[in-house]
Amino acid sequence: MRAIWKGAIAFGLVNVPVKVYSATEDHDISLHQVHNADGGRIRYQRRCEVCSKIIDYEDIDKAYEDDGRTVVLTRDELKSIPAENSHEIEVVQFVPVDQLDPMMFEKSYYLEPDSKSPKAYVLLRRALEDTDRVAIVQFALRDKTRLGALRIRDEVLVLQSLLWADEVRAASFPALETSVRISAQEREMSAALVDSMASDFEPDQFTDEYQEQLRQLIEAKLDKGESLDTEETFGAPAEAGEGEVIDLMEALKRSIEKKRGGGPAETPAGPSGSAAKAAPKAAARASASKSTGTKSTATKAASTRTASAKTAAAAKTEAAPKATAAKTARKGA
Repeated sequence: MRAIWKGAIAFGLVNVPVKVYSATEDHDISLHQVHNADGGRIRYQRRCEVCSKIIDYEDIDKAYEDDGRTVVLTRDELKSIPAENSHEIEVVQFVPVDQLDPMMFEKSYYLEPDSKSPKAYVLLRRALEDTDRVAIVQFALRDKTRLGALRIRDEVLVLQSLLWADEVRAASFPALETSVRISAQEREMSAALVDSMASDFEPDQFTDEYQEQLRQLIEAKLDKGESLDTEETFGAPAEAGEGEVIDLMEALKRSIEKKRGGGPAETPAGPSGSAAKAAPKAAARASASKSTGTKSTATKAASTRTASAKTAAAAKTEAAPKATAAKTARKGA
């Protein structure tokens, strides 16, 4: 395990240096989102809504919005809050174990002695054992001042963060306000059912069936060859400020080069890239001019052919009466 925080328990005049470790871990299978058409990874980017640039984490501050006004809080300003800099777990009172509502429990941490001698650590642990009480403490962790309960588990001090009183919602359901009559026989039967299922709680007897079945599904698809090459699901990273915007000039340039049957043209890039931008435009204009010229030539040729056809037709029409007259004269003779 890796310590996530270092501090000291302030137990009256006794100071107990400790290292803090997360006492729980998540074993759920990690899944990510993909496009259902091609399996491509779906990623989320930190994009500024003002300049549309993708922002690095170190350039991100926090802010509070109130009535149309936004107050930006820098990291240095947040760190200047006294409670943020405190590395003290202050014991404020000792209470009976049964006074703690399980609803208030949030997350658990192991505390390890962080000194050459664990005597102060053991002394506090013994005090909790002898009095059968839990120490209520206050501490700051991860940008938040927290309430906690200090107790013992397997000879180790455990710190359990607690919700503040106003973070626990009150339960108010109108349906429960209705008067309901339960007979003595119904109560006896329900009690008998409870007795038939009564047992000691052993956490090892229970497993996460969903995670087991999910793993079986994944392994079955792998065995059938129903998988993709992971590298193929990763697209090229977008440049800052570009996102998925298509470079139209580059697309035009490539289209022109493809039409000509040549490879990519090498255009010297100036400080502002104006030469690179001008090349596709010039090529487009040249192509348009060439196309226009070709069209004009074709039009002229078509006009000439049409005129010739009209002249031939007129000559044929004019010669027809003469041929008929000659034929009639020959018959009369």
